[in-house]
Amino acid sequence: MSQSNTQQNLAAWKTVCSEQDLVSNSGVVVWFEGAQVALFYLPEAQGRSLYAIDNHDPQSGANVIGRGLIGNIKGEMVVASPIYKQHFRLEDGHCLESSQQRLRVWPVRLNSGMVELGLD
Repeated sequence: MSQSNTQQNLAAWKTVCSEQDLVSNSGVVVWFEGAQVALFYLPEAQGRSLYAIDNHDPQSGANVIGRGLIGNIKGEMVVASPIYKQHFRLEDGHCLESSQQRLRVWPVRLNSGMVELGLD
């Protein structure tokens, strides 16, 4: 694949908030392209420190994932839904208790003090 084709396949980025809006080791929710997105900022985590995942809990139907508890299960960073306590991996949105449940995830990055989400 040529370099120009690779550049065309890269996601465009859209600013959703500033880094100052994030809460360490917790979630905040932003509105992005018609969806509520929960941002989790884990500044002391090994490797990746920022995640963007759907705020909508598929089991309860409530928009509560951003209020979930962050944890580590078998080396995987997860968020526990505050209603039924199912665990979703922050990396890919998969539910540990039910393989049929999955939350959408977005590419996310910090860029000059701003939080940006990738557009498909």
